[in-house]
Amino acid sequence: MSVVLEARNKGGLSLSVILLEIFPAALAVFLLATVGIVHVTSRVMVVKLGYELSKLDQKGNELQRENDALTVELATLTSPAKLAPQAKQQLQMQVPTLVIPLKPVSSGAERN
Repeated sequence: MSVVLEARNKGGLSLSVILLEIFPAALAVFLLATVGIVHVTSRVMVVKLGYELSKLDQKGNELQRENDALTVELATLTSPAKLAPQAKQQLQMQVPTLVIPLKPVSSGAERN
């Protein structure tokens, strides 16, 4: 500060004195602006990622509902009550009327 006062008393300020006085303030403003820009950018990125996460969560819920519906459909299509009429109509299959029991196969020592 005293350098500035002395220069003023002499009738003029040199460029170097002016730069020395302005530089700390300009540096502070530049650093604050940089910190502000970084902060705003990071907040924008967080919000964007939040939206993407929300969309992916919604898509996951939709896929889970679709999977549940397909599981029910699979259980319905593979149930015996559903398959029996199709087997009779399309494959001409019938419920067996005669069942012949088979004797169990015995080991080689008991054959003699």
